[in-house]
This record gives sequence, structure tokens and C-alpha cells, in this order.
Amino acid sequence: MKHRCFWVSDSQLYKDYHDNEWGVPIYDDALLFEFLILETFQAGVSWITILNKRENFRKAFDNFNYHKIAVYPESKYQLLMSDSGIIRNSLKIRSAITNAQLFIKIQEEYGSFANFLWAFVDGKPIVNNFQSKEDVPAKTPLSEKISKVLKKRGFKFLGPTIVYAYMQAVGVVNDHTTSCFKNHQNL
Repeated sequence: MKHRCFWVSDSQLYKDYHDNEWGVPIYDDALLFEFLILETFQAGVSWITILNKRENFRKAFDNFNYHKIAVYPESKYQLLMSDSGIIRNSLKIRSAITNAQLFIKIQEEYGSFANFLWAFVDGKPIVNNFQSKEDVPAKTPLSEKISKVLKKRGFKFLGPTIVYAYMQAVGVVNDHTTSCFKNHQNL
């Protein structure tokens, strides 16, 4: 039997996400944007809710194509607000559009969003060795710093806690607990 991080439920979807995606370093802008959108929608709901709706989000948001999302007209916003397959939160939907526009600006400035994000950790993941749920922080000074930079640029729904969850999801931080088979010491 595989030992996984404390937050993984019996859901096969959750297990697959944990085993194959969470904490794996991502340098691809399309995937970085997908997780950025999913994490912003996760605010106030469980991650399993997001995973269960992920395919619906993918369809509703044009496969997370940030170039398309950045120019969504009001009619597309209204269509998203009526889509029961996603989380229909007006502010979050509008933030997805705004964040797509700002994501592109960062790409133009840094060559890629990955260059921007990974510069905060000199291109290498932070590997933690937390033993229990209580050890894993909800936010860190680095997530606070990244959040401030993003908010200053106009990004929405990216406070320090959401940014830390994003950092974990895209592998900027490896927070697999020491008992987890995905912890670097157990590989």
C-alpha cells in the first residue's frame, strides 16, 4: 500500500492528481496558467471540487487558452455565469479574464511566465521535509512576496495562501510529507 500525503482522500481522482501532478515542477506556460486559474477558483471550496470540475473548466475556458480568455467579450462572461459545470462566481470569472491579460504582459516582459515565477527560487524547487499536517504552512514569506508582486501588477484572487497552494501544485515547492512515497527521500 502506498503512503500518500495526509490530504489525499480515497478518491481515485485525488490519488491520481497527487501521484502524477502535485509537486511536479512545471515550466510550461500553458500548464502554469491552467493551475493559476484553477487555484483562483479554489478559493473558498475544496480542491476535490475543483478536480471534479476540471474538465468542465477546461471546456468552458477554451482549454485554458489565455490568449482567448484575455479577450473574452461580455457575452462569453454571461455564458460562463450560466455554466453549471464550473463555479459560477462573478468575481472569479472576471478575474480569470484579467489574470489572462496580465499573464500575457508578464510573458512579454520576461519571455515566459515560467521565467518570472521560477526566478523567485533561482529555477530550483524548494524541497521541504514536513512530517505532519501541522508542519505544512498555509503560506510562507515567499508566497507573501509573490502575492504582493502579482497583486501590484493587478492580479486578482492570488493572496499568499492561494499563491502557496499554487507553488505546491506547480512544483515550485515540494511539500510531500516524509511518510509519502513521493517525498524525495523515498524515491
